[in-house]
Amino acid sequence: MIMSMQAQPDARLLEFLYAHDLAARDDASMRWTPLAGGVSSDIWRVDAGNRTFCVKCALPKLKVARDWHAPTSRNAYEWAWINFAFEQAPRAVPRPLAHDAELGAFAMEFLPGETYPVWKSQLLAGVADVATAQSVAKLLGLLHAASTRDPSIPGKFKTDDIFYSIRLEPYLVATADAHPDLAAELHAMARDTLDTHRALAHGDVSPKNILVGPDSPVFLDAECAWFGDPAFDAAFCLNHFLLKSLYRPPCAPALLQCFNAFADVYLSQVSWEPPRELERRAARLLPALFLARIDGKSPVEYITQESDKEQVRRIARPMIARPPGSLREISSAWREALRHARAP
Repeated sequence: MIMSMQAQPDARLLEFLYAHDLAARDDASMRWTPLAGGVSSDIWRVDAGNRTFCVKCALPKLKVARDWHAPTSRNAYEWAWINFAFEQAPRAVPRPLAHDAELGAFAMEFLPGETYPVWKSQLLAGVADVATAQSVAKLLGLLHAASTRDPSIPGKFKTDDIFYSIRLEPYLVATADAHPDLAAELHAMARDTLDTHRALAHGDVSPKNILVGPDSPVFLDAECAWFGDPAFDAAFCLNHFLLKSLYRPPCAPALLQCFNAFADVYLSQVSWEPPRELERRAARLLPALFLARIDGKSPVEYITQESDKEQVRRIARPMIARPPGSLREISSAWREALRHARAP
């Protein structure tokens, strides 16, 4: 989404563009337009000469209500993840253009919204397309599997500290603070997740970070890239079908159909370990992530009614205490909860 205001970037970003021949010093028509949607980085659309591209620069403090800091070195790992994904599936990410590790910034291809709509916008509008969910799941599984075949990947993404500060602390640990009776389970989940290293995880597989391209889904915002537990990616994405079915009750059947289709396709791609083992970890994480988007550091903005938040708590809390054995067990329980909530 493009913000209407025109702004002037840090002078160092200008030098970055000049150094990589992305813009000319004498280009008086160069235009920088801030892009909305992120909380962890400044993102710009740059129009320079006959080129249009994006520049992303990591922030040390995220733009959320609660105090949330993260190392800007994550920008370098995001750059590395984009290049890895581009090698595996060139249409799965914007084309990488240039990177400055010291500045914590990189440039990448700009993809216009009219051709590449944001998946979150579609889901919130009630467009729940099973084929899109399956395509995202297939691509995610492809990238996870490819990472397990590359012996260099574990050494390139030793980012346990970043993943903890950006994902496990604000989601699981902060939720434990809000639900002290579940603190032991949530802290154990955080430890177990951090200790699991199976594949290269994107870390933020949210519909807000996925564009529905004409040929392929496009993944954005891999700031949390981490050689760790791929089950986190699956659970993180599946969570959004549950949340949006609460926001859009008439679309709940279609959204839960997307949930089951995503889970089935993704698990069919798991070749690096027994799929049931990964599903068990995802099913354990999912209720905690569900609750975290209500009571953690990054609550979703579209669930505002206290009655809706209580409904999430009623389903998620027992499942955190006694983890379900499968992902379909979660979708079935949520379907029943929504049905009872709508009953007269």
